[in-house]
Amino acid sequence: MNSTGLTFGIYPLSVAGTPIGLAIGPEDNYEKISSAIKELKGNAKQLLPRMYAVYMGPETEEKVFSALNRYKNAGLLGDLTIGCLMDPSLSLDYWLNFVRKVIKGYGIYLDSIQITNEPNLSFMDGSKPYVIEALVQGVIIAQEEIKKSNLTIKIGFGSVPEGEKTIPHFWEKLMKIGGDELIRSIDYVGHNFYVDVFEEPLEIEEIAASVENILRKFRETLNRIGFPFELPIHITENGWPTGKNPFIQIERTYAKQTVVLEKVIRTVYRLRQELNITHYEFFGLRDADSSKDDLFHQFGIMKDDYTPKPAYFTYQKLVNELGN
Repeated sequence: MNSTGLTFGIYPLSVAGTPIGLAIGPEDNYEKISSAIKELKGNAKQLLPRMYAVYMGPETEEKVFSALNRYKNAGLLGDLTIGCLMDPSLSLDYWLNFVRKVIKGYGIYLDSIQITNEPNLSFMDGSKPYVIEALVQGVIIAQEEIKKSNLTIKIGFGSVPEGEKTIPHFWEKLMKIGGDELIRSIDYVGHNFYVDVFEEPLEIEEIAASVENILRKFRETLNRIGFPFELPIHITENGWPTGKNPFIQIERTYAKQTVVLEKVIRTVYRLRQELNITHYEFFGLRDADSSKDDLFHQFGIMKDDYTPKPAYFTYQKLVNELGN
């Protein structure tokens, strides 16, 4: 169990998901990304870049590996999520071979790998009928490849808080297929959550209470299905964007972003030993497009030209104060 600080991370690129597709803007500048991450890290031991590689079938492999090579050359491989969105008619062998190739080609640069992205959500990976089997087999194959290659990568999978858009009885289905073998094969379980982002605004103290409730409920879920307490939780996505909520038209200020960020992280830090939370990864480094006022384009703690928002300096302070 973690008894010291948190291991921090951040999503360093610009593209972000929205309800109707992707938020995009000016191209990523890898030199400025590297400089920003170095400054954020300061004297902390680690600040993991959190990256994504989405497998959609054999015809997309070249494109995905090209992107992974760019990340490797820019020093941006640390925590990697391997998503699976291939056509259900394809054999899972394609997916498992892809997982093997990623570990063989990039394993020495990786600290951790998350197998599938948000598999309990009814869209993204969770929309695929094979998602649980892909998760379980992907984890087992990944561990086999890691041992074969004599690597020390941590393997886990992700999740989101249960709600209207999650798969009913996901955890029970997961345990029915994966069982003890899955538990033995994973090193952590990731959790993505966003407080005070898509709903009516909360007061600051309500935000802290909401974070605590989400994390306690998640640990209780893991306990209920038989995951041991020694299995740590990684907070793999969390953030609070600026801009305007397009649904309720309420402005989200730079000043409140920094206050919320600090409140969330200090709440996580306070609970880290009680709930065995070892990692916190922020989404994300820069806006997709700062000229667009909707929140989906403004998740960053920097503008799209890499000018820092106040929250950038707050995150820098917390990484160095509370990090391992």
